[in-house]
Amino acid sequence: MAFSTDDTIVAIATPEGRGGLGVVRLSGTAAPAIACALIGRDRPLEARHATFARVVDAAAAAGRRAVDQVVVTWFAAPQSYTGEDVVEISGHGSPVLLREIVRRALAAGARLAEPGEFTLRAYLNGRIDLVQAEAVADLVDAVTPLQARAAMDQLEGTLTTTIRRIGASLFDLAARLEASLDFPEEGFHFATRDEVRRDLDRVIEALAALGAEGRRGRLVREGRMVVLTGPPNAGKSSLFNALAGAARAIVHDEPGTTRDLLTETIDLDGVPITLVDTAGLRDARDVVEAEGVARARQAREVAALTVLVLDASRPAGDETRRLIDELRAPAMIALNKIDLGSRLRVPDDERFSFVETSALASWGAEPLRVAILEALGAGAADRDTPAIGNIRHLHLVGEARAALGRARESLGAGATEELVLTEITSARLALEEITGQRAPEDLLHHIFSRFCVGK
Repeated sequence: MAFSTDDTIVAIATPEGRGGLGVVRLSGTAAPAIACALIGRDRPLEARHATFARVVDAAAAAGRRAVDQVVVTWFAAPQSYTGEDVVEISGHGSPVLLREIVRRALAAGARLAEPGEFTLRAYLNGRIDLVQAEAVADLVDAVTPLQARAAMDQLEGTLTTTIRRIGASLFDLAARLEASLDFPEEGFHFATRDEVRRDLDRVIEALAALGAEGRRGRLVREGRMVVLTGPPNAGKSSLFNALAGAARAIVHDEPGTTRDLLTETIDLDGVPITLVDTAGLRDARDVVEAEGVARARQAREVAALTVLVLDASRPAGDETRRLIDELRAPAMIALNKIDLGSRLRVPDDERFSFVETSALASWGAEPLRVAILEALGAGAADRDTPAIGNIRHLHLVGEARAALGRARESLGAGATEELVLTEITSARLALEEITGQRAPEDLLHHIFSRFCVGK
């Protein structure tokens, strides 16, 4: 990825495939001139006005043959997405036509944009910070309304505001300590030890609150895998279909119907869940079913949550007790077919939660939905949008908190102002890396390389 902003870049800004409309985006000083060349226009475009035109083939034998009808809009610098001159050309959503417009733009002097380069330029030109840039990618990738809401909240700057408020508190504290260093005979004249301790405690508490939101934030942002496991005919596939809202799995009274892993991504109150239905756990009768059972056991090892589905209408046998004994956290037990009566007695185990379900009853999936969310730590669905969920942000918040913890310990041990100030500075640098005030080049490469081309 080139970090130079001296040239003009171009890319298709809409998804692959056919559609009613497609957008080609240009950004850079030559963007308006290249756009005028594409549409054969002699006079300049008018900023922020949509102009109907035709992309023309000036080299055609008939002369200026139309390639496509388009609407051209020029967003003059610095009031644009990237902070540069940006031109968006909206044409018909044929991949052939859009690629042809890009080809002509390249011939006119543009360069094909790298993944995320438009947003990178917005960051480099001060239009957005690094937290907001990452939110753009999260917004594009969102698959649930809550994911989109969380990304939009971050794009609007709520996390940035919180981080900068904490950073300002540390800057003020550091300034008072540095002032004290100018007058060593006065000691902590501008900030007493008790004042420094109180200020550190307040900031540590604020960082702890951000970190505490991290589990739910990561859950919403990244999703989790939930595996349904259990003996044959316990109703795993029926529960799978009920949670998925469609008859995705074959349901039959014959044991061993499910022989392979079946997955479906579902939205549980805004949390993206990869739900996995597995083969019934038993001594398999043939090679194919044995492979399915082996895969079921492997799926349990990587799942964020294992749901052991048992038939509540039957007494526990040796196999059921063995499955319960094998269960390892994080896990829960679903007592299914409760509408047929409860004859299954399972031992109390504080490691696991229990939920009664009935895949055939109208209320069958709802108790399980609630229990899964609680077991994953998602909490109530109507909670505010989590402020932090990016693992990079959480790691740096943890670094800042650790540095301030060391500063407080040093203060208690009677350390000098210099040592306390060094740890405070480390915390400030970690927070600045979150927002991009201090961002190594390799970090920028890592972040923007996962963007789609054209954004």
